[in-house]
Amino acid sequence: MFKRFCVLLVAVALLHSTLVVESCAADMQLSAHSAVVMIAATGEVVFEKDAHTRRGMASTTKIMTSIVALENVTLKDCVTVKAEHVAVEGTSMGLRAGDKVTVDDLLKGMLLASGNDAANVTATFVSGSIESFSLLMNSKAKELGMNNTSFRNPSGLTEDGHYSTAYDMALLGSYAIKNKVFREICSTLKTTVSIGEPIRETTLYNHNKLLSKYDGAIGIKTGFTKAAGRCLVTAVERDGVMLVAVTLNAYDDWNDHIKLYDYAFSKVQTVTEEISLTDISVPVCNSSEGVVRVSSLRPVIVPYVNKKPQYTVKIFVPHFVYAPVRKGDLLGWVEIYAQNGSFISKEYIVSAEKINPLQISGCG
Repeated sequence: MFKRFCVLLVAVALLHSTLVVESCAADMQLSAHSAVVMIAATGEVVFEKDAHTRRGMASTTKIMTSIVALENVTLKDCVTVKAEHVAVEGTSMGLRAGDKVTVDDLLKGMLLASGNDAANVTATFVSGSIESFSLLMNSKAKELGMNNTSFRNPSGLTEDGHYSTAYDMALLGSYAIKNKVFREICSTLKTTVSIGEPIRETTLYNHNKLLSKYDGAIGIKTGFTKAAGRCLVTAVERDGVMLVAVTLNAYDDWNDHIKLYDYAFSKVQTVTEEISLTDISVPVCNSSEGVVRVSSLRPVIVPYVNKKPQYTVKIFVPHFVYAPVRKGDLLGWVEIYAQNGSFISKEYIVSAEKINPLQISGCG
């Protein structure tokens, strides 16, 4: 095991992308009042329609509720449900006062069954009250650059001052889908959770029809209220490219998303970059060679629409390792960041050769 890592920064001089977003809603005949499709890795918008108008976002709110919970508590934490948590209108995962339930199952209840009860229980467990939790939600929104968003509750029920935009929700979806646990849950078609004492098992079904309607779909969240209409945030990944689409107030949201993805995948290009590591080596203690050469496990895929973007490469390697080192041993990783600082991808660095140990150990 290595104790510390060296970080090397490499600025890759590619052409800066100036994107002219095509507005062809009439051609696609979208039902949505607002829509956007975005490259998740870079935040580059491929298409938008009225994407910065503030609207209700209904239960897609629970994307933020889930992310705030994932970043503040653990999945195994056990929560006792109070009566005031479940006295809420709308969809439910079936919680009752006195039930004991894990945060993991609460997340499943929110992201699959869209349980408003699960959202309230989660919020009050994380920060003590709905009001305090809303502050955490708004703080995270600010961090993500969601400048036209305001959260007032964790469930998405209609409330004055509770709104977002298609663009902001795409920023949120792009961030959320990179969280491994969030991605695993929101891509699950159905699951069984254990609730209460004595335990009763409940099967939850994912409301996201795109999972079975579109190749590469992996989530994220549906939503509906009379005021907001049908709202939908989804993610699709193909050939190493992740796209996130959002529609707000759309009566035909499933077909809208299919049209958005068909259009976006026809426009998005990729460049495969081989990260040069020829000048990088790692000192090896207890070996006659002294250093080990490294290589990248896989090339990096960078998606774009018009021109290849500028990006920065961060290379993480240890200050030293101990022999023996086998060819292919994991020694570090490479992180790729877009010009705006958003994370694009990560690939691993491995040893390019075998290094045998000396008989007498030592490290000068």
